[in-house]
Amino acid sequence: MNKFFGTDGFRGQAGSELTALHAFETGRFLGFRLGAGRGRKCRAAIGKDTRRSSYMLEYALAAGLAASGADAYMMHVATTPAVAYAVRAFGLDCGIAVSASHNAFGDNGIKIFGESGAKLSDEDIALLEEYLAGGSGPLPQAVDGGVGAIHDFSAGRSSYAAYLTELAPRSLSGCSFGLDCANGAAYNLARRAFCALGAKVMAIGCRPDGVNINANCGSTAPARLCELVRARNLDAGFAFDGDGDRCIAVNERGEVVDGDGVMYILARHLLDCGADGGDRVVATVMSNSGLVQSLARLGVAVERCDVGDRFVAQKMRQCGAALGGEQSGHIIIDKVENTGDGIVTAIFLAQALVRSGGTFSRLTEGLELWPQVCASVPVRDKGRARSYAVLREISRAERAFGGRGRVLVRASGTENAVRIMAECPDGELCKSVCARIARAVAEG
Repeated sequence: MNKFFGTDGFRGQAGSELTALHAFETGRFLGFRLGAGRGRKCRAAIGKDTRRSSYMLEYALAAGLAASGADAYMMHVATTPAVAYAVRAFGLDCGIAVSASHNAFGDNGIKIFGESGAKLSDEDIALLEEYLAGGSGPLPQAVDGGVGAIHDFSAGRSSYAAYLTELAPRSLSGCSFGLDCANGAAYNLARRAFCALGAKVMAIGCRPDGVNINANCGSTAPARLCELVRARNLDAGFAFDGDGDRCIAVNERGEVVDGDGVMYILARHLLDCGADGGDRVVATVMSNSGLVQSLARLGVAVERCDVGDRFVAQKMRQCGAALGGEQSGHIIIDKVENTGDGIVTAIFLAQALVRSGGTFSRLTEGLELWPQVCASVPVRDKGRARSYAVLREISRAERAFGGRGRVLVRASGTENAVRIMAECPDGELCKSVCARIARAVAEG
């Protein structure tokens, strides 16, 4: 396992596990590896979420890039997918998003995109890991005219905002939506996009103060959005996370529609629109088995992959799927993006609603999900996920399910935790199985 970079970048407590020095050295490596090391000047976009520590890490990254002779293009507060878009649209060598996504404000992270706007290659990540660990020696220092420049690049953010409105063939005039922007990077972009498309917008989670990102709001805590949609009789609601790459929906009744429900709606929409690859969807091992069965009835095949949007994107390329995603709300729509984008997902959901002419709740008709219970157990040693006691409980659960259920136990790629999922037609059995495995993990 990597020491620094997990399934979704470098993440940890800002100032201790992820320091300004880490950010500076990451900038140094990228500036050299993608620039001087290849006989050219590297150009890198940097965007950040609204955490207080994001400013510290943003400028440290820019300094590191410039010290290696690279030019840094500062997008300031911008969603992670906006950074990925800017790399593609402006032909940059890489993009760096400073964010810990859905984590609390005390954490932060660094996500890196290569020149295509996709996550940086495994080879480059391995070399960066070696450099950060001190195993590859010092890098050349740029001097005199070779020192890189740091540019204001709010034009990149504006270009992304315009791109969002170009994705929608139908006006949203007459529709009303609630948006929960998690006091994060989407707080301005999401509202701006939906208003430009003609929708009536009521937004919450749009007053970031540096410490309130994801605090009882956003995709991981949609209760306030549910109440807003019900109280104001809105057509639907969309909740984003801190860096704007997730979207969880809320129907007109104030009921949450998670990533599996979102994939079901979009799969039907893309299939009806005749999209290339519309008969194939990629979902992770965490997605509900009921989703697989429900899509099969529509003639849509589901391919499974490991958790992480980079694995979703890889599998989509391999099987030619038009859609892929995670239960958490990371959704990738082929031909539009190659990383999860919460605002794009919300726009496509709104388009599906307008096209249907009905209510949002009708879009999930035909989706039958199995009871599923999940738990996250904080640990110091992620190896507990494969301890003898845990494996014994997994075997016990599989016997109890009798072939009509699943158990998944895995080490988190973003936190010091073990994730547990139990799924079967019997909800009470799921609860007891999940609780027993969680105890086994906690007791080591």
